[in-house]
Amino acid sequence: MTGRDRTVLIVIVVAAILGAAWILVVSPERQKAGQLNAKVAEAQAELTSAEGKVSSARAAQSQYATAYASLVSLGKAVPPSEEVPSLIEQLASASDQKRVDFSSITDSTAGSSAASGASTAAATAAAAGGFTELPFTFVFEGSYFDLEHLFNQLTAFANVDASGDLQINGRLLTIQSVRLSPDSTSSETHKGESELTGSVTATAYVMPATQALSGATASAGTGTSASPASSAAPASSATSPAIVRINP
Repeated sequence: MTGRDRTVLIVIVVAAILGAAWILVVSPERQKAGQLNAKVAEAQAELTSAEGKVSSARAAQSQYATAYASLVSLGKAVPPSEEVPSLIEQLASASDQKRVDFSSITDSTAGSSAASGASTAAATAAAAGGFTELPFTFVFEGSYFDLEHLFNQLTAFANVDASGDLQINGRLLTIQSVRLSPDSTSSETHKGESELTGSVTATAYVMPATQALSGATASAGTGTSASPASSAAPASSATSPAIVRINP
């Protein structure tokens, strides 16, 4: 065997050894490395997702107090029970601020067909949410402008401001109709304006029992003294009174 043949043989042997080493050692290790890289990428994705959830949870925790306060406010606008005495108190307070006499509140469940037709849209919306409707008729006495200011305040008990935020100042009321008529008991107010009687047909709402907010009530005041309006209806009554006259 010549020197050239020995060289060729050595090259072939070395190439065979390297090929066997690649097949038996290097290739499996590369496959393992690829699998490990895939697992690392998956773990990194899970870590990123977990970090995002933690960040969201911390943000929600920081907003909890504000969110809970909003829920309580919604509970005041739509309480879990009828809360008629509280509604009377709110109406009496609003009428006092506008220098209007709050004459009476009437349960208008058995109202006229015209009033029933006017409240169809509100009834449909309430039924969709499962809310219980409380139809009332409120009677106020005062001058035209004072009554106008009062009616505007009633619609502003619960509304949405320009930025889209809820503003809750009392019970949510859907007003179906407003009727003004001359007051036969008095010809003029202290301003020399004619007294009018304003009759408002409106609907309040009660939240479904399955969705009642814990700790949310419709109480309008926190003081210890009861106003004449709130004392006009018995607090122990569980249902709306047929009619409550505020001023004799």
